[in-house]
Amino acid sequence: MSTYTAPLADMRFILNDVFDAPRFWQSQEALAHVDMDTVDMILEEMAKLSKNVLLPINQSGDEEGAVYQGDGVVSTPKGFKEAYQAYAEAGWIGLGGNPEYGGQGMPKMVTMLTEEMLFTTNQSFALYPNLTVGAALCLNSAASEAQKQKYLENMYAGIWSGTMCLTEPHAGTDLGIIKTKAVPNDDGSYQITGTKIFITGGEHDLSENIIHLVLAKTPNAPEGSKGISLFIVPKFLVNDDGSLGARNQLAAGAIEHKMGIKASATCVMNFDGATGWMIGEENTGLASMFIMMNYERVTMGLQGLGGTELAYQNAARYAVERAQGRSDTQIQSPEAPADAIIHHADVRRMLLNAKANAEASRCFAMYVAKQLDTEKFSADAEAAQTAATRVALLTPIAKAFLTDKALEATVDCQQVFGGHGYIREWGMEQIVRDTRIAQIYEGANGIQALDLLGRKVVRNEGKYMLAFVEEIRDYVASMQSTHAIKEATLRAATRIAELTHTVVDNSKAQPSDVNGCAVDYMHAAGYLCYAYMFAMMVEAAHDKTGDFYTHKAKLADYFVARILPRLEAHAAMVEAGSAVIMDFAVPYFDESAL
Repeated sequence: MSTYTAPLADMRFILNDVFDAPRFWQSQEALAHVDMDTVDMILEEMAKLSKNVLLPINQSGDEEGAVYQGDGVVSTPKGFKEAYQAYAEAGWIGLGGNPEYGGQGMPKMVTMLTEEMLFTTNQSFALYPNLTVGAALCLNSAASEAQKQKYLENMYAGIWSGTMCLTEPHAGTDLGIIKTKAVPNDDGSYQITGTKIFITGGEHDLSENIIHLVLAKTPNAPEGSKGISLFIVPKFLVNDDGSLGARNQLAAGAIEHKMGIKASATCVMNFDGATGWMIGEENTGLASMFIMMNYERVTMGLQGLGGTELAYQNAARYAVERAQGRSDTQIQSPEAPADAIIHHADVRRMLLNAKANAEASRCFAMYVAKQLDTEKFSADAEAAQTAATRVALLTPIAKAFLTDKALEATVDCQQVFGGHGYIREWGMEQIVRDTRIAQIYEGANGIQALDLLGRKVVRNEGKYMLAFVEEIRDYVASMQSTHAIKEATLRAATRIAELTHTVVDNSKAQPSDVNGCAVDYMHAAGYLCYAYMFAMMVEAAHDKTGDFYTHKAKLADYFVARILPRLEAHAAMVEAGSAVIMDFAVPYFDESAL
């Protein structure tokens, strides 16, 4: 079984030393109630709950899995009900919720860290409350006052849970072709009919009601995505006094049998004339749902971080304890006792890859969280707008780059175990399987890369990215540290600026270049983001003493020497263009030609 100790020292370092969160909170009137003593207590309590309640049911939950019992009934594994009740009763679901409806009003800079611990210790469990938080965020932003009053308090309390119902058997990324229909009733409600697939937490036994947010099209709606509306469709209808009424005409038809996150019920949901209520204006549903989708995309980056952290901790412990072979100093002495494998350079390489990814991912997630909080809470309109453009630019990187690097890190850590890494009892193969999904759902990573390059870079001729590059250059110019990360980050910023001009120019002559180069551009930009994060961590540590701070600089040394050079490889692939990809005729891929 895996073990875990929450990296509270690293979390506090990011909050206090790198981002000076207390000063930021006190500078925003809406966050003046947040103080570090309270945040420390929150982090310590989540560390206990995640280690003592959620981690012990992680492996058993994977082995038992969520089970479809028939007749629309889904059961979660042993211990999940009790864990969910403890989680909900402690107020975790409403931690960042609107205080007007029972939430606690904590900023994303705090909830980001609690979500990291949640995903580290039990990725399957984390998805149930996570979807509720996202659904509540959507309702708080787009629903009517009456709808907020009706649903939010119970959702924040975990009494009711939430889902997002987008995908259909024939419609994934291309939501404009969904077939689910919403026919108006005389009382202002709608009759919802259609099938949705891949619905996380669509049915389960953890909460007394499930509030589905469903995309559908009204009669005579415009074609494509402009004709999508969003609806609240509860499992049980809610009476005017807040009590539960009759069962709605919807049910889970099956659950998927998956590679990982097996304790998370991924459902086929059938809506058979179910009663629903529109959120916002007709035909504005996709914009409203993007509030939830973008939250989930940033959160998937945290899922990747969680997988990396758990894999690293267990691989590092194993490497210190496992004796195998002899280090270079004893290679000529085969009779000498075996060394712990931590003494082997290749094992250290794999561990340092994972450790560097975990620390850069956490710092980057906190950077994005601060932008989200600035956009939401700042009274300075210019600062809020700048933060909004950063969020738009960086959300696809937070989702795609962090999860791509997470799978790489978890595989490295599995490799540290050798044959034991392939055996179920050690828990490493589960971490790899669970983390793999983070690259796929909430917009596959290739789609995220297309969003970054197509919508956030080429569409505005690089404006957002070049402004971000200037921010990085300004920061590097202000650094007091003389560490190698300073010049390395400056070089990386210059390279991304050049690459941005290149892809913008190339896209005008050859639009397909965006499609063929997007993933490599995203990875190149991701390495710049990591360099920026290491620069901030080095700067925050450079005037402090002790091994903790010294190790920050040493890890940055490793990043500069062994990881950041990958940026140049991806840049070269972007510059090579898409012609070599598109040069193959379609029949080449036909089975008969293979």
